[in-house]
Amino acid sequence: MIFHITSRTDWEAAQAKGEYTAPSLQTEGFIHCSTAAQILPVAEKFYKGQSGLLLLMIDPSLLTSTLKWEPPSGGTPPPGVPASDLFPHIYGPINLNAVVNVFDFVFDSTGSFTLPNF
Repeated sequence: MIFHITSRTDWEAAQAKGEYTAPSLQTEGFIHCSTAAQILPVAEKFYKGQSGLLLLMIDPSLLTSTLKWEPPSGGTPPPGVPASDLFPHIYGPINLNAVVNVFDFVFDSTGSFTLPNF
């Protein structure tokens, strides 16, 4: 499984539209995703202090868009992710049936994100 962090608002819009897209699809050509081990470092670097987030669990075998495993965009992974790690990037919209679970993604009283029970 791979994962994508998004806002509740964007996920609700995707359900109405019939597919999920992210701003990075327009600006970078793909949707950023993470492995389970990469979620927390990514969240700490890019989503610190944000509320109303969801974590989408995606089954890669159900994707209709191309999935590529690539080095982090920008060249440097977030702290806590080995430099040799590749990240899953989806080159196109995410078909909704590939999203097999959706979790509330919240931070605790210290401001750190906690993983849901998968």
